[in-house]
Amino acid sequence: MTPPFPGPAASPDRIALYEPDFAADPHAAYERMRRRHGALVPVELSPGIPATLVIGYQQARQILNDPLRFPADPRVWQQFVPESCPVRPMMEWRPNALRSAGPEHARYRAANTASLDAVDQHELRAHVEKIASSALGDFRAVGRTDLLTQYAWPIAFRVLSALLGCPDQIGARIADGMAKIFEAEAAEAARGNQILGQAVAELVALRQQQPCDDVTSRLLAHPAHLSDMEMAHQLVTLYGAGIEPLTNLISNAILKILTDEDFSDTLHAGQSTVRDALDTVLYTDPPLANYCITYPPYPVDIDGVLLPAHQPVLISMAACNTDPTLTLGIPKSALTGNRAHLAWSIGPHTCPARSHAYLIAETAITYLLDALPEIDLAVPAADLKWRPGPFHRALESLLVLFPAAPKEIVHA
Repeated sequence: MTPPFPGPAASPDRIALYEPDFAADPHAAYERMRRRHGALVPVELSPGIPATLVIGYQQARQILNDPLRFPADPRVWQQFVPESCPVRPMMEWRPNALRSAGPEHARYRAANTASLDAVDQHELRAHVEKIASSALGDFRAVGRTDLLTQYAWPIAFRVLSALLGCPDQIGARIADGMAKIFEAEAAEAARGNQILGQAVAELVALRQQQPCDDVTSRLLAHPAHLSDMEMAHQLVTLYGAGIEPLTNLISNAILKILTDEDFSDTLHAGQSTVRDALDTVLYTDPPLANYCITYPPYPVDIDGVLLPAHQPVLISMAACNTDPTLTLGIPKSALTGNRAHLAWSIGPHTCPARSHAYLIAETAITYLLDALPEIDLAVPAADLKWRPGPFHRALESLLVLFPAAPKEIVHA
């Protein structure tokens, strides 16, 4: 099948974002991109799938605030992309706010925002602490664990399932499907999409029969009158934004604290906070490093570069946040506490759950550091592996060591 953008797809200058080398050191790759291409970089998201990666802060703001020329609707693009393409499940059209424009976007976003805004923040914090305590109790007596799989992931998964009113047996399948979608293998991504669709449909049916005080039930009751299919896709978006990225935000922030001695010293001296650590990571290693995808319906000129019609335009939050033109002459310490980063996006598609994500991640990390003040990496930082893929910034594991507590203290 011939794509509607044949020329750029064949460019030898395209940089592959799916290779392990890119995942191992993306910031070095961004520096090379700037020297060679400037703010707008021709890339491949998977073999044969061209896109433009925006690595300039001002250009990103221009695009994110211009939904008429840069809508988020991929339906024309995906007509020319096989269903077996591994990145398609993360990019294809769904009837939700993330992949819509105009009145439909406003309708979906209103329902999601109202349902999320009704979450009680005090109850949420208490719930995170309860889940963190349970997770910690599973490994504290051992003196060694993988904080990504044994702490960050269980917290993200269990907290989100509680917010959505999702029973464990359905939530486990949703988490499995979402994890497969984030992988770079075509068969796994397609299978994940199928698992995810079936599981969220069951959750919708359950909350139609048994409404509760949760996000799913509030979405069902919202005046937007979402259909069953629309409901399922709102939940796909919430789970997609709530499990993998939140897991990686917690893990990446813990890694920052454990490996940056200057930052760790200021944190323990009370001169900085866990929230500052989160914002530092959201600047440099945001869990969704390259996303906020748009699809211009006609060729658009940005700074003398003609972006092809219907070809994906991705914002590199990681690269834009560290754009040298943005930080020129500003000391690194000045970024502490600064929240001008693009990690939550800006414009009409700004993340509606950023306050919830901040609270969950901050509570989880604070609880861990209070409980295990002598925690340290179990392997040299240079030996940590990052999962390949064009979108995320995600560790394969985060192995740590700490003084083991006697068994009876764990559950005291």
